[in-house]
Amino acid sequence: MNQGAARAGWIAACLLGTVCSMLAACAGPLFSNDADYDPGASIERLRIINSRNFDSYEAPTPPPEQLRAAFDEKRAEYAGRERVPLSIEDVREAVLENNLDLEVARVAPAIANQNILEEEGRFEAIFTTSAIWSETDAPTSSRLTSAQSTFASIEPAVQVPLRTGGTAEFRLPMTRSRTNNEFSTLNPAYTSDLEFSLSHNLLRGAGRRVNTAGIRIAGIEEQISRSQLKAEAIRQIAAGDRAYWRLYQAEVELDVRQRELELAEEQLARAQRRVDAGDVAEIEVLRAQAGRAERFEAIIRAETLVRARERELKSVVNIPGLGLKTPTRIEPSSPPDPVRYEFDRSTLIDEALAGRMEMLELELRLAADVISIDARRNEALPLLVMDYTYRLNGLGESLGDASEVMAEDDYEDWSVGLRAEIPIGNEQRNAAVRRAILTRLQRLATRDAREQAITVEVLGAIDEIDSAWQRLLAARQTVILNGRTLQAEQRQFDVGQSTSTDVLDASARLADAQSAEVRALVDYQVAQVDLAFATGTLLGQARVEIEANDPFER
Repeated sequence: MNQGAARAGWIAACLLGTVCSMLAACAGPLFSNDADYDPGASIERLRIINSRNFDSYEAPTPPPEQLRAAFDEKRAEYAGRERVPLSIEDVREAVLENNLDLEVARVAPAIANQNILEEEGRFEAIFTTSAIWSETDAPTSSRLTSAQSTFASIEPAVQVPLRTGGTAEFRLPMTRSRTNNEFSTLNPAYTSDLEFSLSHNLLRGAGRRVNTAGIRIAGIEEQISRSQLKAEAIRQIAAGDRAYWRLYQAEVELDVRQRELELAEEQLARAQRRVDAGDVAEIEVLRAQAGRAERFEAIIRAETLVRARERELKSVVNIPGLGLKTPTRIEPSSPPDPVRYEFDRSTLIDEALAGRMEMLELELRLAADVISIDARRNEALPLLVMDYTYRLNGLGESLGDASEVMAEDDYEDWSVGLRAEIPIGNEQRNAAVRRAILTRLQRLATRDAREQAITVEVLGAIDEIDSAWQRLLAARQTVILNGRTLQAEQRQFDVGQSTSTDVLDASARLADAQSAEVRALVDYQVAQVDLAFATGTLLGQARVEIEANDPFER
């Protein structure tokens, strides 16, 4: 071998030694290394539970004589908070634009769409190429055999996956060989060939429907994700409606308790005047003061409930500048307008079964199950593959000469063959078929159960609407009667025929009746929201079109 080739061999050996040294310095490819593991969270954060006490937040407790002033200060602070009026339409619009759970659901269709593109990408053509250079220096016992030779080849190719279950490949191999064999006719010798090969499944994996099953299932999954997005939009808008009416209820109940406190203070003033006039004993003032103190507690609980309902609504609408930490109050500006309804139960049940996204999702999954069963059955077939190759051959003293010989089509060859793979027993694939069938049967049973659940949900919402309407009528009548009772008790007290306790009890019964009225009114509104949700629709007149969020969509 010449000195240049020897030097090249020594250089290659030195490079190989350097690579091996580097691998050894990195603990080698056969051993673990700290860099192989993600450090993640610290051990302290994962294992240690810290304690918590609130000593640093301790505040002084005002003396009893200052409790009323502290209460009035808190009420003034609460009443002085900035108010933002929101209508029920504003809530629905804000949910569609800003709700975080809905924003999460918007991405799912985009992910599912990428799955479709991924499945379609399996049939894209692939360009491949391989190249090799080799030198041979071996002792020989015959002049007919070369002792020293060099060989170089490059083979560009294009592979085309077929949707019918095979692969077509076009190759253009080119070689150059040189030898010290003195009997070699061409030295160096060039070859240039053109090959076409086809490998196609005949049983397992054969057919367009089998090979495109993944695309169709991915398409169904994309539709399922869109149905889930629509269901989530309905769920979140319904949640916004419920939160709105619950806040309205809490606000009205707070007003009721504030009016109850005002009545208690009026009764205290009335009792004080009569005590000062000597008409009643001082115990009437003490009774009135005790009643007023009880109203303080009721207002505190009502204000706390309003704050909780505000946070619930703020978290659903997620309006910028109206976050959970902001002190701004939400003021419901759409009062309820109750109207009596008479529903056709059978019609609503049919509309619910047709409109609920859960039922559509089940239908789509059942369709995907059929595709999956067909695919599993095909996989249980024996593997039988036909291989075919056709080649045009070219040889010459140069690459151009070899290409000309190939183009003249004087030398060609072909081959065809079969390959078979027949499983013995085949229990694994047969079990996969049975599992796919059982999954479909299970889903069919799930559909029946879900139809029953939706029917129960619709009927329950209708019953709740009817019940809330009757409760509303009864509560309104109770409010009227308790209002008259309070006025009678106040007149009786003024003439000495009643006590402060009787007046305050009448006031409490009136406040409770007013609270029951607003609860029935809000329950009536919420029951309508629940009925619309149960039928897969939104309460109101406007239609809503929900779109997925796909940043890669053009």
